[in-house]
Amino acid sequence: MEKPLLVTDFLDRARRNYGDREAVLAVDGTRYTYDELGERADGFAAALQERGVGKGDRVAVLDPNTHYHLEAAYGSFQAGAVHTPLNYRLVESDFEYILNDAGVTAIYADAEYADRIEAVRDSVPTETFITNDADAVEGDWEAFDEVLADAGGYERPVMSEDEVITINYTSGTTGDPKGVCRTHRTETLHAYTIAVHQELRDDDTYLWTLPMFHVNGWGHLYAVTGMGARHVCTRGVDAAEAFDRLRNEDVTYFCAAPTVLKMLGDHHDEHGGAVDAGQDVRVATAGAAPPEATVRTIEDEFGWYLKHVYGATETGPLITTSDARRYFEDDSDDRFAVKKTQGFGYLGTEIRVVDEDGEDVAEDGETVGEIVVRGNQVMDGYWEKPEATEEAFDDRVEGYYHMGDLAVVDDRGMITIQDRKKDIIISGGENISSIELEDALFSHDAVGDVAVIPVPSEEWGETPKAFVVPANGDLADPGTSEGELLAFCRGRLASFKVPKHVEFVKQLPKTATGKIQKYELRQQEWEGEDRMVGEG
Repeated sequence: MEKPLLVTDFLDRARRNYGDREAVLAVDGTRYTYDELGERADGFAAALQERGVGKGDRVAVLDPNTHYHLEAAYGSFQAGAVHTPLNYRLVESDFEYILNDAGVTAIYADAEYADRIEAVRDSVPTETFITNDADAVEGDWEAFDEVLADAGGYERPVMSEDEVITINYTSGTTGDPKGVCRTHRTETLHAYTIAVHQELRDDDTYLWTLPMFHVNGWGHLYAVTGMGARHVCTRGVDAAEAFDRLRNEDVTYFCAAPTVLKMLGDHHDEHGGAVDAGQDVRVATAGAAPPEATVRTIEDEFGWYLKHVYGATETGPLITTSDARRYFEDDSDDRFAVKKTQGFGYLGTEIRVVDEDGEDVAEDGETVGEIVVRGNQVMDGYWEKPEATEEAFDDRVEGYYHMGDLAVVDDRGMITIQDRKKDIIISGGENISSIELEDALFSHDAVGDVAVIPVPSEEWGETPKAFVVPANGDLADPGTSEGELLAFCRGRLASFKVPKHVEFVKQLPKTATGKIQKYELRQQEWEGEDRMVGEG
């Protein structure tokens, strides 16, 4: 028997089985049951249809981790619209590009961020503008709660599991941002796998520290809902608030970049106090492994259990886990050797590390190759970019998505990232394009040549650093300063993308054909580190 896999099933199941149970603790303290969450999603679906939004139309959501995000997402799904979440840390030009690229018909934007949409309103195709507080926003915006109050019923269209239901935009790591197209099927199967590997239960309380916009919150938008667990909403990461929720709301599970884990550790060092109310707590962190000291703080001092996972926007995101408890004892130092790896592939996921010819590298923990992956959670392709899609899947090995991360495999089959093939910097969990930074700096008259690389950061794992060759060739008087170049970047880029350091150099290392050898710069900056990737 075959039943279509649809993302609407997750809220449907929660309403059917947990309708009178608490679903959401809102930022303002309001509590909603699954019946109430469902009714509000119904109202948003009806409001979209009343405003001409049809099946397949793109609906953007620009919102921190509030209940409005959940309602707008599920309301969009129920109307058959394509949920298009936006990174609220971007700037007006980024939003202008994405809204045009996706052809967004309607948008819900939190009042704190709606001005960035209002600034580009006349240059995007969007026609419907909804916010949580219309009085706080300049321009013609409708209020979410009033829209719901006036809405009638909606008609759920017939949907297929192979239809695109979300578009998640990358951070523009190689040129303009690309829209990652995910279907009902890919989202559903990814949610199934995280429900298993992250051990989700109906009595879990999930704290939203991970942005909901980030690949639909690593699939927790679906899995937490479908399991009938509780969502505790936030407006970002605040250590004091996180500990308050852990102590008073029975939080049992949350996700945190290594930099957030460090933030929690630093806050506790300064303020002390109980970290929770005695419940079992699981924490998921992604990307490069956090430092051993951070793991010790989380597990030995706080008594929580850390799961290290890995993936990319294009892959669901999650494709591997180092949660392999048959290889270590929970209280043994043996666990660090396992948790520092990216680990094994998720259920139904094929992970390989291949050389330039597409052949598997030796499982010796030393031979470096590129990670490639096949799995039901991997995207179908990029929005209206067939050439980029083909390149992503068929570079070294046909039919596999190429991660752009260089890794080794040990004799257990566990992978460990060593370096990056792409020009990506991951700082505090955010992807930053070195190319975008270089383009911005090149537009300054005093810059003759430039290369941007990641450098180690105790706070963020890694941060961007720019090596600048002055246009006048004079290191003593380069015609500008580090402060001036950083201010120049701040006027053109989101704040988290701005380089933290600028170093003026006589020349950049280059190959005989003129290609900049960033690897040499990284070796210089990462000397003494065990690998040339950070924990951001």
